[in-house]
Amino acid sequence: MHPPARKDYVSVTFGEQSGGKYNNSKQLRRQSCWRKWKQLSRLQRSMALFALVLLLIFGMSSYPAIHQHFRGLVGVDEEVERGGAAGLPLPPRVLLEPLKVQPEAPLRPEAPELSSQKKRSHKRGPPVLQGHQQKRGNMSDPLAVVVGGRGGGHEKKNKESNDKGGAVIKADQPSDHTKAGDNKEDSPGLPIEKTPKEMEALRLEVVRESFRHAWRGYKEFAWGHDELKPITKTYAEWFGLGLTLIDALDTMWILGLKEEFAEAREWVNSELSFNKNVDVNLFETTIRILGGLLSTYHLSGDKMFLEKATDIGSRLMPAFKTPSKIPYSDVNIGKGTAHPPRWTSDSTVAEVTTIQLEFRELTRLTHDQQYQDAVGEVARQVHQLEGKQDGLVPMFINTNSGQFTRQGVFTLGARADSYYEYLLKQWIQGGKKEHQFLEDYLQAIEGVKKNLLQKSSPSGLTFVGELSHGQFSPKMDHLVCFLPGTLALGAHHGLPDDHLELARLLMETCYQMYAQMETGLSPEIVHFNTHQGSTRDVDVKPADRHNLLRPETVESLFYLYRFTQDPKYRDWGWEILQSFNKHTKVSTGGYTSINNVRDPDFPLPRDKMESFFLGETLKYLYLLFSDDLDLVSLDRYVFNTEAHPLPIWPSDPQE
Repeated sequence: MHPPARKDYVSVTFGEQSGGKYNNSKQLRRQSCWRKWKQLSRLQRSMALFALVLLLIFGMSSYPAIHQHFRGLVGVDEEVERGGAAGLPLPPRVLLEPLKVQPEAPLRPEAPELSSQKKRSHKRGPPVLQGHQQKRGNMSDPLAVVVGGRGGGHEKKNKESNDKGGAVIKADQPSDHTKAGDNKEDSPGLPIEKTPKEMEALRLEVVRESFRHAWRGYKEFAWGHDELKPITKTYAEWFGLGLTLIDALDTMWILGLKEEFAEAREWVNSELSFNKNVDVNLFETTIRILGGLLSTYHLSGDKMFLEKATDIGSRLMPAFKTPSKIPYSDVNIGKGTAHPPRWTSDSTVAEVTTIQLEFRELTRLTHDQQYQDAVGEVARQVHQLEGKQDGLVPMFINTNSGQFTRQGVFTLGARADSYYEYLLKQWIQGGKKEHQFLEDYLQAIEGVKKNLLQKSSPSGLTFVGELSHGQFSPKMDHLVCFLPGTLALGAHHGLPDDHLELARLLMETCYQMYAQMETGLSPEIVHFNTHQGSTRDVDVKPADRHNLLRPETVESLFYLYRFTQDPKYRDWGWEILQSFNKHTKVSTGGYTSINNVRDPDFPLPRDKMESFFLGETLKYLYLLFSDDLDLVSLDRYVFNTEAHPLPIWPSDPQE
């Protein structure tokens, strides 16, 4: 017996208003689709919905990879369009600008540089420890980077560099100083051997040109202001005191840049005034402005700088008018008042214990005892305080009670780092007579060995972590990379030999923080793996991937090379300088900090050139490459924490 036949109906309506014409309106199509959907069985409709959901999930999961791929393609298309879309206002393209100087000797052709940099880019990365000889190849040779005339590069070089990526912003105007002789295609393809003296001269000139490039940007877009914003071609103010200019004064003197120094000196003499209703940070103003003026006075002999130093030094003294004599963090240099931060009455230990070198020297020069007495009282109190652990100090101290606060956290990174540095350097500055500084320093180094020192896995890198209420953290700030240099300096002045051995181990670690990143630049913070079976030594969290053009690693490289004469430290510094020039140089002038050291194609410029890039980073690189041991002799000068050299006091106070 068969079931009754299913009757199907088709309804067709001819409306008079249609005029007999076919109506393909959206409403009729929707009604037709809905009828077809209802005719499907429940199973068919369920399968269709299930397939739609799967398609949606797949699309959402694959979107980031597809977007990243097409973003790279769009970048290439944009560059092509730039050559043919004349007259269209396009934003500047991020690309590498070749660094150019004018050495007397002939240079190696471009081919070694391109192959070296490509090889370097592929081999960089955290999974394996970077070997120095095998990985670097020609990178240790200054001729591996081809340089030409000052100011810019030829178009062929720019195109090749752009294909490799970089963070250097393309200038709006064409390159200048291009010579016919700069065409490396006319050069022979064989490498040209250079003597050590020729390599030294070339590297020094590259540092000078890097400084000139940064200075041109500052002079054009931020003259007399605190900091350059090189991408937007403007400036940022912190204190309104020409911070970058003052920080760079002694660097220009050391680099022999007489013209630049003369114009900066004229601004200080005629324009710099501290009679301003402005709050400044005691610590930052002391190490950058007071330290910079004192250092420049000693190098140049120009008393104008000492007069300016005395002016700012006296205006900072209200900070010490606290119940405990532990200074406030902020001073109004116009009103003569001081106060703590709005959110706390604490100061950081590093800030109150890293002003001693400068104020002590100001007393020695002016014979005004108030400066040394004020900072000496701070050092005396911290020396006697309870709350330390094996010589390690907490990060905060209260300006009312004079006691450590928020105890139990110990680090050699931010908020505590330079306390340890200035223990050693005050002992050196005073002629090695103030034994309490030496005792505290030696105890602290033993505390570091006992509590903060561990090795990474799988490569066994020695690193300095942190201690929080008894729990060890494998976190290490880039700031901690001051320590290898400080340890080496102490060993040079007669401290135990194992300090130098520890300095070598930590120097290797700080170098790897650069070498294992895809850009060749260190992040602000790393975390080391300590568990057996780890596949890589270093992890970097997304929030820690920025690079601020910091000097600590090249500072330590300078000390290690000066005391050991091991050429690998120079080679490491050269690699770092090349990475700065490749990924942070802005073609219209200046250098910029970046947000992502893990992405060489899109490092995300932050549009800020810190004053310490000129005051410290380039200065230490220049001294690293110089064979002149009398150029800021470490037996006659001690550097403050902002790289401003101050004299070691003579045995005879009358000298």
